[in-house]
Amino acid sequence: MIAIHLTTAQTILSVISGGLVGFTLGLIGGGGSILAVPLLLYVVGIHDAHVVIGTTALAVAVNAFVNLIPHWRAGHVRWKAAILFAIPGAVGAVLGSFIGKMVDGKALLFLFAILMLVIAIQMLRKKQVDQQDTARQQIKIGPVLGTGAATGMISGFFGIGGGFLIVPGLILATGMTMIDAIGSSLFSVGTFGLTTAISYALSGLVDWWVFLLYVIGGILGGIGGALLSNRLGKNKRTLQIVFSMIIIIVAIYMLYDNLSTLHW
Repeated sequence: MIAIHLTTAQTILSVISGGLVGFTLGLIGGGGSILAVPLLLYVVGIHDAHVVIGTTALAVAVNAFVNLIPHWRAGHVRWKAAILFAIPGAVGAVLGSFIGKMVDGKALLFLFAILMLVIAIQMLRKKQVDQQDTARQQIKIGPVLGTGAATGMISGFFGIGGGFLIVPGLILATGMTMIDAIGSSLFSVGTFGLTTAISYALSGLVDWWVFLLYVIGGILGGIGGALLSNRLGKNKRTLQIVFSMIIIIVAIYMLYDNLSTLHW
């Protein structure tokens, strides 16, 4: 079991970093967890990429399951589609995490930075997707299973929730509305993250103390973000654009930082 000795400053920064992730998720929704990895790397100062990914995967899973509850109570979780999506996704996450653990840490972070750019662009374009009002259609089992497996593999490889892929995947395969897709996606996000974390934990690549600090910060930050989100209304779109630009800047730095150590 990994047990990295943290200084007092690192302990405080772990809670603050978890709080920033939770606050962002509560404020603007999907995409916030993408900052969990760079925060743990560059702010807290844990430089083992695989430990960072394993630890944040577990933190993201807990956060997703906690946020699933209010969506469930509000009737925005379509369980049949969510479960059909999550089962092959969990298998994909196991395979993805297995491959990810074999990849050099610097190369993995370089690829992760590219993924951050993709997510940032997706978030910038999100307004167009949000305006869609998709009618409910019958679930297409084939596309649900296939999309679930592919998304799970990506989630497992990078140790992320994958909500930015799961939401459009559910809409495409089932025709459900955006709000139902967001609620239903949290079950898969939690399942993928938990599956990935178990894989990493079995290899001794999860720091349980840092995970606990991240979750504590994430819960506190999430409450604050959700409260502020209800007051901001339409201004959330502006915040989402600003956040996307922050992701792009961090991703560019990660590309530079890790490209310089890669040997082609």
